[in-house]
Amino acid sequence: MVSAEEKEEEDLEAIAAKEHKVFRYEMLVAATRNFNPKQKLGEGGFGPVFKGRLADGREVAVKRLGRGSRQGAREFENEAMLLSRVQHKNVVNLYGYCVHADDKLLVYEYVPNESLDKLLFSSKHHSPPSSSCPASLGTTIVTIPECVTTHEEEGDGNKMRVDWKLRYQVMVGVARGLLYLHEGAHTAIIHRDIKAGNILLDDRWVPKIADFGMARLFPEDQTHVNTRVAGTNGYMAPEYVMHGSLSTKADVFSFGVLVLELISGRKNSAFSPLPDPESDSLLEWV
Repeated sequence: MVSAEEKEEEDLEAIAAKEHKVFRYEMLVAATRNFNPKQKLGEGGFGPVFKGRLADGREVAVKRLGRGSRQGAREFENEAMLLSRVQHKNVVNLYGYCVHADDKLLVYEYVPNESLDKLLFSSKHHSPPSSSCPASLGTTIVTIPECVTTHEEEGDGNKMRVDWKLRYQVMVGVARGLLYLHEGAHTAIIHRDIKAGNILLDDRWVPKIADFGMARLFPEDQTHVNTRVAGTNGYMAPEYVMHGSLSTKADVFSFGVLVLELISGRKNSAFSPLPDPESDSLLEWV
């Protein structure tokens, strides 16, 4: 009798073999310097993500499943299966997979400018750079273009200021990525967790949709599917939250929230100060 865990591992190995995207564990250990904490880019519910450099010179982000996480294991396999089917400049590129004993790893292209939420909402405590002055974002030295500057806000240090050209570029890029997932992929994919934290920016500030752990395939002969509610509070469509009725419209609603955040520069959260103290969120304020 094959256990559920053994079945998951066999399925993942079959996916990797079919797509010719199998990475040897030793190769990823070398690329990440044995998963050195200094190479760590961040950590989510899935597990830690490490920066690495392959022998061929490619920089990668290696997502490592947290051991003993059953929910993470399901999201891991889901992300592997879905991303193996997609290829679009506004969707993060999955290079391959690795299964080694208890370790399960996904290998992505490395996106140097991190996530959109860090650019929009985080304070940066450094002197304002010029358009040609390198600034440190995370572990990588990048050049901040004229469309990204810093400014002083009382009590908040230096905050990134993003001009309208870049904001518009991000909106259009995410919209194109969603259009591809909903209409251009072999089978429509609903992301279910579109938000600034899941939009990565490459070295040209091109947005890429990431984190497909909660995504679902959406058969074209159906108007919606009923499923357990998953996502981030404040970004989920009302009909999905209340009734579990899921369609591509749920992603469109989340995208609308993201657009409001890009326009206003405010996070859709009760924790962000709003002009109207009676409003609990950006949506209520609007």
